[in-house]
Amino acid sequence: MKYMALIYSDPAREPKPGTAEFGAYMQGFYKANEAYAAAGVLVSGDALAPVHTATTVRRRSGRMETMDGPFAETKEQLGGYYILDCADLDEALRYAAMIPTVNHGSVEVRPLADMNPEALKQLMAGA
Repeated sequence: MKYMALIYSDPAREPKPGTAEFGAYMQGFYKANEAYAAAGVLVSGDALAPVHTATTVRRRSGRMETMDGPFAETKEQLGGYYILDCADLDEALRYAAMIPTVNHGSVEVRPLADMNPEALKQLMAGA
């Protein structure tokens, strides 16, 4: 089953570039990437550009609206993701715990929804 690990952090609590702490933080990502690749669970993953580069799109009363920046004001911001192909949630959580952001932010682990027609019928039926 595929799981998405959404990586959130508060920029005020992140290690600062150019510091030894930041170097260790980045090494943590390299080690996680190597472990995921070696185990064959890495489907994809990437960092996101800073939140100030975001544009939010929504439709209201038939009109398309855009807004610079994130729609929600929160301290923790989505900074990246991994998609992992794991046997079960316990395995996905073990791999998510390797993401160094867990030390100052959070990692949300969520299964990807199966959107094939039969699975959609079951989802719509509340199964």
